[in-house]
Amino acid sequence: MGMLDGKVAIITGATSGIGRRTAELFVEEGARVVFIGRRRAEGEELAKKLGDSGRFIAADATLEDDWKRVVGATLEAYGRLDALFNNAGGPAPTGSITSIPVEGFDAAMALLVRSVMLGMKHAAPVMMRQRSGSIVNNGSIAAHRAGYSSSMVYSAAKAAVNQLSKCAAMELGEHGVRVNSVSPGAIATGIVAKALGMDAGKADEAAGKLGEAFAKAQPIPRTGLPDDIAQCVAWLASDRSTFVNGIDIVVDGGMIGGRMYTPHQEALRQIKTGLGL
Repeated sequence: MGMLDGKVAIITGATSGIGRRTAELFVEEGARVVFIGRRRAEGEELAKKLGDSGRFIAADATLEDDWKRVVGATLEAYGRLDALFNNAGGPAPTGSITSIPVEGFDAAMALLVRSVMLGMKHAAPVMMRQRSGSIVNNGSIAAHRAGYSSSMVYSAAKAAVNQLSKCAAMELGEHGVRVNSVSPGAIATGIVAKALGMDAGKADEAAGKLGEAFAKAQPIPRTGLPDDIAQCVAWLASDRSTFVNGIDIVVDGGMIGGRMYTPHQEALRQIKTGLGL
């Protein structure tokens, strides 16, 4: 028996990375999934892999008309909506606050924040009528700590996502609908390479090369994987978490927990040596 048996879910940004793995896991756990993205070839390839339980709709999560179409198609096909994972995202402008292009800032906010707002706006009425549902929004440790993203705009946008999630949770919880966010740490996906200018297709292929660097970024000595986030999202979408509402779960191997033990001890030894102790 799967953790999500009988559930109907919408997942955005599912043509690669965290979104793709989450769609796969949801189906493995018994859900029927409508997943969206802007890359049609990748979406159709995943739909074939998922079979009858996965349906791809080419859509742009920043556009309200697309959301109306996606939610409408989901209800027409399945008659209900139990879970929404607002995962669509991408890189934001890098560099100094003194050089951020306004158009790049606006585009990043549309992709990272507006898409989340629109997803909740159009999923919430359905879930409220049902008196049940779970919305999970993809945040970031960059929302908690400055300097944990290549882009300060990305950090600000993810902070907005985490706070918007809490605000929506306070309203929708009264109707039996839960809203939470998940903040990934160093996960091996293509987003870092994309932020640094690599083509999207090549960036996804290069994700594995980040493993060695990411493995040293936190106390748990391995890189984070899309499945680490997918497992948390699946739990939040399931009936195993029905009293969890309005929180952000950090999944980062301890990266933002504090100073790592071994480097800290080495620094103390150097201080003692310098003091002649």
